[in-house]
Amino acid sequence: MAKRLYGLRGATGAANTKESVQAGVTEMCRRLFAENGLAAQDIVSVHFTLTNDLTALNPAFALRCGDVGIDVSSCALFTSQEAAVEGAPSGMVRVLVHAYLEDGVSPRHVYVNGAEKLRPDFVRK
Repeated sequence: MAKRLYGLRGATGAANTKESVQAGVTEMCRRLFAENGLAAQDIVSVHFTLTNDLTALNPAFALRCGDVGIDVSSCALFTSQEAAVEGAPSGMVRVLVHAYLEDGVSPRHVYVNGAEKLRPDFVRK
């Protein structure tokens, strides 16, 4: 079966500590990669954004240091600050993963640790 490029989304809530950001990014990415059956060679890039109140740890560094089930050492990682929008929740790390999946699959997006409020339509019970 042919593969095509998909955008996989996710988010996690975190407190402004290294431990909280590390745990949230690790959980979110482990689930995102596993639920979509990703291998390192499927991933084109991983782009994180984080709200301006999270300064303790870069989520790209957290991904490289976390146990997410696959070796991401050769994946292109990038982090930028989330746009400041009035009324938006604080303490959020978002991710957009560009990856190849089998054509026609339904991508599985992962929202955890309080980020479920961002996209309740993506939350699975």
